[in-house]
Amino acid sequence: MARNLNEVMVIDAVRTAFGRAGEKGIFWKTRADDLSAPLLKALIERNPPVRPEMVEDILWGATNQVKEQGGTIGRFISMLADWGWEIPGCSIDRMCASGLTSIALGASYIATDMADCLITGGVEHMGHLPMGFMRDPHPRAEEVMGDASAFNMGMTAENIHDRYPEFTKDMADQYTVACQNKADAAIRAEKMKDMIIPIEVELADGTKMIADKDQQPRPGTTMETLATLKTPFRQEKGRVTAGNASGLNDGAAAVLLMSEKRAITMGLTPKMRWVSSAVAAVDPRVMGTAPVPATLKALAKAGLTMNDMDIIEINEAFAVQALYCLDRLGVKPDDPRVNQWGGAIAYGHPLAASGPRLVAFLMGLFKENPEARYGLTTMCVGRGQGCSVIWENLLEK
Repeated sequence: MARNLNEVMVIDAVRTAFGRAGEKGIFWKTRADDLSAPLLKALIERNPPVRPEMVEDILWGATNQVKEQGGTIGRFISMLADWGWEIPGCSIDRMCASGLTSIALGASYIATDMADCLITGGVEHMGHLPMGFMRDPHPRAEEVMGDASAFNMGMTAENIHDRYPEFTKDMADQYTVACQNKADAAIRAEKMKDMIIPIEVELADGTKMIADKDQQPRPGTTMETLATLKTPFRQEKGRVTAGNASGLNDGAAAVLLMSEKRAITMGLTPKMRWVSSAVAAVDPRVMGTAPVPATLKALAKAGLTMNDMDIIEINEAFAVQALYCLDRLGVKPDDPRVNQWGGAIAYGHPLAASGPRLVAFLMGLFKENPEARYGLTTMCVGRGQGCSVIWENLLEK
């Protein structure tokens, strides 16, 4: 029988603060599932009359699905939120884009009338579960992926520098300074206040604090300080440093999706409408280039162009890959549409939490820029993938 597609709306998006991975991080003694459950509670508390039993599924991204992020964490966190046993949930892995994929899949879920209300998002505790933790690569892995550099994200960024030498270290550092400055200005203006859900945590020394501020940003970053940093992925003539790359981080982010008809019935105010989404794959050795084909596919599906994108949120795994992607999409690195509040180079990149963080930023920027109509969230993925989602502002004038 013929079916009509539902319009899919973002009702709300929240996140934790992003902490640094390791013993000096604010979440060193906090579990990944304990980062996730408070976000579920917050989405319900912030959006009456939504109730837990209305949530038909939880699609939760997690890259490393072992230990505290294993056991189908997407199912467990609703019970940890004291919602009982009746809320289904699953875990999704597309490495760095696990969270953004959960949102895109949730949108298609609602669009095809399989659900009316979902919570999507993701978590990553890179302090407890470092990238690659407990993996067992196939004996032919290097052969089929090109070479060993495909397994080292820093090396994939060096490979982009090699293949596309027009993107220099100086350009990457300049981009980094701009990113840190934008983030510093946004934080000072309290742009993060409405999206970060405070969580009480215990630090490594046993003291307790309320984690409500991102730990990673480095205000005052200059070209001079960046020039002194080592290039750990390539000792001689390297260009990728800890400064012009995203950090290793812990954090979670969540998005409440709903069909338009359900939102209207409940008297809620949708913030954004899902327009299209797409994934693409490239040579794993230059995985950071994949947002380009993914974005072009998403634009084609929507019948739009980059000129229609009023706000662009691109996850900055590395400055050089952001520079490449923007250039190939016809966007200058200093275009005012790009990462207006700064990006992952400043805030960090807790893998599966980064995609929903992009959506939370876009939602806030749409509210702040009612004249904007369309926005893009896009990111690269380890092993050579890209994921892009296009949104429409429902708060526009």
